[in-house]
Amino acid sequence: MILTSLESISFKIALILCALSTAGYLLSLLVKKVKIAKTYTWVLAAAFCFLSINLLFALINSDVMINPGSRDFFSLCAWSVCAVYLALQFKTKTRVLGAFISPVILLFMIAAAGETSARALLPQNLQNWLTAVHLFLTIVGESLFVIASCAGLMFIMQDGLLKNKKLSKMSLLLPSLNDLDRINHLCLLWGFPLLSLGVIAGAVFAELNWKTGWLMDPKVIWTFAGWIIYGFLLHQRLAIGWKGYRMAVISGVAFILLLLSYGGVRICFSTLHNFI
Repeated sequence: MILTSLESISFKIALILCALSTAGYLLSLLVKKVKIAKTYTWVLAAAFCFLSINLLFALINSDVMINPGSRDFFSLCAWSVCAVYLALQFKTKTRVLGAFISPVILLFMIAAAGETSARALLPQNLQNWLTAVHLFLTIVGESLFVIASCAGLMFIMQDGLLKNKKLSKMSLLLPSLNDLDRINHLCLLWGFPLLSLGVIAGAVFAELNWKTGWLMDPKVIWTFAGWIIYGFLLHQRLAIGWKGYRMAVISGVAFILLLLSYGGVRICFSTLHNFI
């Protein structure tokens, strides 16, 4: 009972801190002061700590590893995006990028707040460790792609300002093109292998349990299409040296495909993945 209360309290604190960090990051864009973004990076770090505590309590209180609740799923999405972004801050000082990342984290937290921990995400026949590995690796891999896309969007904005010679406070506030391109590179470099392992784990489970039919599932097809594009991007980057504006645009297109594989496919098609 005490652990359940602590789980709920830590989630609420994390949600409040996420909302504060989002407001702070957006304020830094509004008043064009990077110092505010630096301050609210620490607020986001505190939110990450409380969210980590929340997930730890969830792990202790239930069999979340093989039977995650809907709240646990969205919390894990928020946690993974937050973890990747904060880790990147050790590599690049792109604090203002948080203005694009923190609203995504907050949306995941709001979605989690609308769910209950008691509501199971997976049906009974899918509750096993292989499905858990598939979900975890896929979530972390796609979190890296979320940040790659946000960095790409900011790259396009900054590139447009510089090409039009608009050296305003906004262009000085945004991170350098080199830093944004480096983030795109790092996210592709780590995101593609993690997503690949997640896809492999899902394919192994599907072959063992569903036997036939799963290869033609619309969600599998769309996810595979996004995976192919990201693989192509990584190859072009490492083998040919693609970078800059072209990478920013194509990584954004690939991310739209992944979004369609989650939202559009479930709405428009019948899928074996209708539990997510």
